[in-house]
Amino acid sequence: MQGVEFDDMLEKIVTEDPRYQREAYLFVREALDHTQKKLTKQERGSVRHVSGQELLEGIREFAVNQYGPMTVTLLNDWGICQCEDFGEIVFNLVDRNVLAKTDKDTRHDFTGGYSFHDAFVRPFLPPSRQDLPSSNQLEVQHGKPANRKLQ
Repeated sequence: MQGVEFDDMLEKIVTEDPRYQREAYLFVREALDHTQKKLTKQERGSVRHVSGQELLEGIREFAVNQYGPMTVTLLNDWGICQCEDFGEIVFNLVDRNVLAKTDKDTRHDFTGGYSFHDAFVRPFLPPSRQDLPSSNQLEVQHGKPANRKLQ
């Protein structure tokens, strides 16, 4: 899809589903491109479909490289607070025929994924704090529900 068409489609999607900012969709598209390039290089030029789990790993890697310790702040600002949000964005794009899926692809592929703290905060903590449990892990251990947004 060409740039102008993609921009027009994003406007429609964001109007219909205001949970995520326009930047969230642009980020997922860039992360998908990053993931496809990485997989193509690893597989010596063979282009293939990217699974939900592969995309989550590509998103993690792309975000950490692009935004460093600001990743969680930006993602939260765009409305992305957990891996399931990436799935919602992907399937909003699939529903508009911007992205393709196989019969095996579902939103459930993005469920669970990884903790945002472990993926986007922990890599930037000083070594003395790397082994401490995340605030979400402590809340779950003590029977409190984990917050969607990291503090």
